[in-house]
Amino acid sequence: MKIGFALPQFHKQVLGIARTAEFAREVENAGAASLWVSDRNLAAVNPKIGYGGLGNTIPAELNAAADPFVLLGIAASATERVLLGTHVLIAPLYPPVQLARALTSIDLISEGRLLPGFGIGWSPEEYEAAGTDFTRRGARMNELLDALDAIWTTDPAQYSGESISVPLHHAPLKPVRRPRPPFYLGALSERALRRVAERGDGWLPLVVVPSYVDIDGLVNQRALIDRLAQDADRDPSQIDAVLRVNIDAGTTTQQVADVIKEVHERTGIDHFMVDSLYAVHSVDGSIAHAAELIDLVEKG
Repeated sequence: MKIGFALPQFHKQVLGIARTAEFAREVENAGAASLWVSDRNLAAVNPKIGYGGLGNTIPAELNAAADPFVLLGIAASATERVLLGTHVLIAPLYPPVQLARALTSIDLISEGRLLPGFGIGWSPEEYEAAGTDFTRRGARMNELLDALDAIWTTDPAQYSGESISVPLHHAPLKPVRRPRPPFYLGALSERALRRVAERGDGWLPLVVVPSYVDIDGLVNQRALIDRLAQDADRDPSQIDAVLRVNIDAGTTTQQVADVIKEVHERTGIDHFMVDSLYAVHSVDGSIAHAAELIDLVEKG
């Protein structure tokens, strides 16, 4: 199994942001397979829609958020082996040329270790702050994938859609991975799972230990992806998965290891991204937690 960890991007861990390079090196040396960032454009004081699309509140742990591209670039320059992922970037918030430029730079710095994961988000206020239509976020995501594909695979490059337009431009700087970095997509709804099946190179599901671990749901969602992929004349086995594991406060490392092993046994998922922002409040604590978890998982 491959175990990855979130960089110190949110809540109290972000107070140690100056130690991002140190964190990345230490966790890589401990045996991590990947390092990750998430995305939070802002946390609204009076949100119309709450965290994850439910209720009308956002956890205080998300109020302070560091820039995902900066952190991933630092990690790219500080490491040699780990994959560098986004689980997830709220991709429709970004203009496609700027998004492609940032991700291409990270991929080149890391010599091809970028694993970009995209989602459409749930916060109307984040879209308002970016000057983008929240109600069209799914359609914009589809166009954004097409635009990124064009920018990453052609030179000169251009794209024209209903909501996204990229003029013909010189695009000689390409990522290391050819023909382009893979598209990993977050998805829960049937519409989003269909996008994974038809467009994704990978799927980014989620559990929260111990409050939300629905392994039967993961199995059913994967079965739907596989069926829809076959309907689209795609090979389901070519669609990877990385499971995000959020940790509730007060959860033991052994509990997390047990969930990872059970999910692996029942679903076949073999790559996990662990985010301890709710449970661990310092960079030192997060480094120690990562080393302990790797050790517990490897012991089987």
